[in-house]
Amino acid sequence: MRLTRRGLLVGAGVGGALLIAFPLIPRRHAVPLVAGKDEHVVDAFLKVGKVRTGRGRTDCVLTVAVPFCEMGQGITTLVAQVVADEAGADWRKVAVEAAPISPAYADPVLSARWAPLWMPAFAALGDDPTGILPRLHAEREPLMMTADGTALAAFEAPLREAGAALRAMMAQAAADRWGVGWEECDTRDNFVLHQNKRLSFADLLDSAVDYDPPSVPVLRAEPPHERPGQFPEGAPARHPRLDLPAKVDGSFTFAGDVRLPGMVFAAIAHGPQGASVLSTYDKQAAARVRGLVGVVHARRWLAAAATTWHAADKAVRAMEPRFRADGPVADSERMLVALDKALTRGEPARLMAEGDPDPLLAKPTLSARYDVEPAFHAPLETASATARMRQGKLELWIATQAPERARRAAARMAGLSRHDVIVYPMHAGGSFDARLDVRIAAEVTAIAVTLNKPVQLTYSRWQESLAGVPRTPLSAQLDGALSPDKARVLGWRARLAVPATARESGARLLDGRGIRDAMELQDSTDPMACAGAMPLYRIPEKAVDQVPVALGLPTARFRGQAHGYTAFFTESFIDELAHLAGKEPLSFRIGMLEGEQRLVDCLSGVARLAQWGGGIEASGQGIACHRMDMTTGTDSQRSGFIAVVATARAEAGVVRVERLSAYADIGRIINMDIARQQIEGGLMFGLAHAVGGASGYARGRPLAGHLSQLGLPLLADCPKVDIAFADSKAEPFDPGELGMVAVAPAVANALFSATGARFRRLPLISEGL
Repeated sequence: MRLTRRGLLVGAGVGGALLIAFPLIPRRHAVPLVAGKDEHVVDAFLKVGKVRTGRGRTDCVLTVAVPFCEMGQGITTLVAQVVADEAGADWRKVAVEAAPISPAYADPVLSARWAPLWMPAFAALGDDPTGILPRLHAEREPLMMTADGTALAAFEAPLREAGAALRAMMAQAAADRWGVGWEECDTRDNFVLHQNKRLSFADLLDSAVDYDPPSVPVLRAEPPHERPGQFPEGAPARHPRLDLPAKVDGSFTFAGDVRLPGMVFAAIAHGPQGASVLSTYDKQAAARVRGLVGVVHARRWLAAAATTWHAADKAVRAMEPRFRADGPVADSERMLVALDKALTRGEPARLMAEGDPDPLLAKPTLSARYDVEPAFHAPLETASATARMRQGKLELWIATQAPERARRAAARMAGLSRHDVIVYPMHAGGSFDARLDVRIAAEVTAIAVTLNKPVQLTYSRWQESLAGVPRTPLSAQLDGALSPDKARVLGWRARLAVPATARESGARLLDGRGIRDAMELQDSTDPMACAGAMPLYRIPEKAVDQVPVALGLPTARFRGQAHGYTAFFTESFIDELAHLAGKEPLSFRIGMLEGEQRLVDCLSGVARLAQWGGGIEASGQGIACHRMDMTTGTDSQRSGFIAVVATARAEAGVVRVERLSAYADIGRIINMDIARQQIEGGLMFGLAHAVGGASGYARGRPLAGHLSQLGLPLLADCPKVDIAFADSKAEPFDPGELGMVAVAPAVANALFSATGARFRRLPLISEGL
């Protein structure tokens, strides 16, 4: 909601203005944006101001506040585009800035989506984003996170309203000069237009701020929409990425690029993954390192600060820190035993069911077991944060998907109120949900407070792997029953031995629980950990069971979430059933997708794109598809659909993926260039974790702690990629998670076609050829 121009714009920057929250339970919050010189605040998402361009000319620049972490996904450009299109702005005169922490940016869609995490006993009461409870929860925290692809669902409407407010103000100012109705005016490229007349935003700004926009925003008839046919691959982008020039010339500032006067650099050593504590270290050895500033230790880590990061890292290594276990630590052998015991002898809990497949599956037609190893996020940039205490306040520069959580962690460590911690959100060099972990905020704060100096803490790659919390390992048993003529699947049961990974990560993120405390939840049921396991296929009797299991390894959120592994075994098993039935894999799927026309269209589209040859033996082609959903209201849901065809070949004992083709339906596309980048990036991420990206553990230490050990594909290994999109007017669905989920099963099915062997473990090549 927005106040009048006089109540908001005049008050902006002088401390008097307020925003009113949702109407059923009115709450007032300070206006989060501050107007600079020659600037005016339009609302929580938009400022507008004049800049001098030379020769005495002035221009009008829109500055859009972005309440998300830019991790390479292009969200800053997307947010700015929604505002600019609605306002009728010149794209060359649009800027962005990181939004401050404020309830104005609370995300009720994410709050509702995560209701099972913050209100597990009564999750059904909080799963409607338009309801009171999710909004209360989101504003109280405030829940301001970049996660689960909720940005457009939660914020497209208020972003459009911000642009519409500015457009109305400018149109009213121009209309009064021309003596016409403002509704007759339009805006384009920073001008107000009426017939053959036009006035620039810069000329109108001083008078426009005295006008109130309509109480009900007047939006354009059509929301932003770029149709795939208008933007074939290679076509110039209508809205080029705002961050691209700085990334090309190297001036883009990431978290590790922050520099402050008098700042020192810190390196850190963590204990083995799991429950471990620092026992001994040689502080005198560090004193012999040139440039050492100080040594700081805590219960579970040891850090050194120096005039350079390399000196700090050398000092940490010289101290040879030793840790001892004070509880379970990660060990692959124990995890394998625990998973096998849970899968074969554990007591399952039925989470989802349509009918009862158990009688049909007393003697299943086909059974198969699938296993998934722990996977590392492995972003290109390791974790980095900078902290400075000044005049009783803590300043924190950090790349984080959860700025409020980082603020609270730092405040607790410094013994401050969270309102005395100022967070400057930085861009991240990749994340894949790794930057939901805010432990580094507490660590850098402890070092800065102890040394009384500005400190930048950066993890080494080994520490990123050692301390980072991986995607959960799991095992799954799938059973299927075919009709006597093998024409249809009559029964399906998926049994997952998996810890309550969503509840565990939610306890750390939302409740502030430590690694060890959150692990206590692992042996509880967790439907979110099994999301996507219920097949979309029209199978009369089907069910999903979970056997919760405690692993001794903390687990975390990961790009694709549970869909990254449930799509793998679902689409692999449906392929195995098709082969057993002697059916062509594509037609076998389509025959069971009654009522799923959008997914059928994706399968048909990718078959044309990839020149699908039927997946016959030795063709090297494999196919897979998947759907992801997001509830946005009582009776509303957004969905994303994707189908992937992989082409692979076996050569001298090595399998190469030569081509990936994908057809996606993500609803109305706002920016084709970014949509294509997200799907292509998701395909490459999915491929990386289909063939690598995983590690075992021994005594709490990862066996693959460096990028070179993770088996990730090199540039020379990357296949040709073809991507096509459905031309849809459905509500937009974020493509960031969707792009990766169907790659692993498509590749696994392609490998079966190429080699005749089934690959039922992720990474696929972990079983060898």
